[in-house]
Amino acid sequence: MQNLYQEVNTLDHRAVEKFALSETIMMEHAALSMAQWIHERFERNTSLLIVCGSGNNGADGRILARQLEGDYRISFDYQSDLHYDVIVDALFGSGLNRPLDSATRALLDILNASDAFKIACDVPTGLFADGTLDPHAFKADLTITMGALKRSLFSDAAKEYVGKIHVANLGVSRSRYEIPSPWQLLDPSDLSLPLRTRTSTHKGSYGHLALVCGEKIGASVIAGSAALRFGTGLVTLLSNENVHIPYDLMQSHSLPATATAIALGMGLGAEFCDDELTCLLDNTLPLVLDADIFYHPMFLKLLHRGGVVLTPHPKEFTQILRICGIADITTQTLQNDRFRYVEQFCAAFPNTVLLLKGANVIIAQHKRYFINPHGTVALAKGGSGDVLSGLIGALLAQGYTPLDAALQSSLAHTLAAQKFDKNNYALTPFDLIERISAL
Repeated sequence: MQNLYQEVNTLDHRAVEKFALSETIMMEHAALSMAQWIHERFERNTSLLIVCGSGNNGADGRILARQLEGDYRISFDYQSDLHYDVIVDALFGSGLNRPLDSATRALLDILNASDAFKIACDVPTGLFADGTLDPHAFKADLTITMGALKRSLFSDAAKEYVGKIHVANLGVSRSRYEIPSPWQLLDPSDLSLPLRTRTSTHKGSYGHLALVCGEKIGASVIAGSAALRFGTGLVTLLSNENVHIPYDLMQSHSLPATATAIALGMGLGAEFCDDELTCLLDNTLPLVLDADIFYHPMFLKLLHRGGVVLTPHPKEFTQILRICGIADITTQTLQNDRFRYVEQFCAAFPNTVLLLKGANVIIAQHKRYFINPHGTVALAKGGSGDVLSGLIGALLAQGYTPLDAALQSSLAHTLAAQKFDKNNYALTPFDLIERISAL
């Protein structure tokens, strides 16, 4: 995991005081990190346009030009009749706190239209600290951010604009420059699979997930199949009537006595009356909740129960915020300020684990927040969320804490999607489930 920060001025001031660094020395190192990256990837005499602003970000750009001068053809002023191999955006860094003026927007439109390789210094110009974007923001292939990772780089809106992200060293290692942060970025190496290391076990040793099967049976079948693939020993679909399901899933009309976790909401519809759901949930088993249950009258009561993981998409999360009395907002308003509304929810319900879906998934509980940036567009397909719910239910059934179940399932979900080697529009839920076994 890596630390994420809303702002790094505090870290800069600490580096000056603790390590006797100066602002000039840190700028020199910032530019050197960019220069080294360029030297390693572009041949001598490559043409570079370095577009500089008037602040510290622009100073980084001018120092970079000095370090590269003589090895590369450097320009500062864009000329319409010239082609550039590389464009470096050093206009505004992470401190931008005002709307862009019309001249800057016009310049950014010109830069974005170029087919040059585009590098953003610190953050792309037009990306604000809260993760929102000016519609004319610089669209980078690579962002070289200074000192530490900024949380704004991992908003949903930013994903199209930041490209790959590299952290520049400012003259002191990140382990010394950084301080603990409540926000963390998940790395692929954080994945810990539910591998079976004991030899004297049986199917009951690995939990029993009870999955409430509603009107849309397919959602339950997908979730149940994912749960089996992710290590749970038994999966039972709870239904009012006998339904056709795969042979490796079981079926019951009542909660099995051996159940160790419950998954509820995916494809639920109006299949169960309130009394039936109340009876099924008259226990202390951990829950993963999704989809239709967020609109059910009993949902608010479930939030006060321990061991609950919520997996809403943005529209569903606005419904949750509304019925909890936290905020009455549109989906777009949420997407413009996902971090703040997640923090507000976690403050109100510190015992609940929230997994907010999106281009960059947020997993949070109380004062701990994690971002999973590894999702791909291949996951934008009906049934992908049912797979995720099944994975979380599987780990809950195997005894994982709700937070660990959400973290590990989210990583497995996204990394499995990355293993899909066909066209990204073609991924199906069962393709995804199949690739869980290859992690």
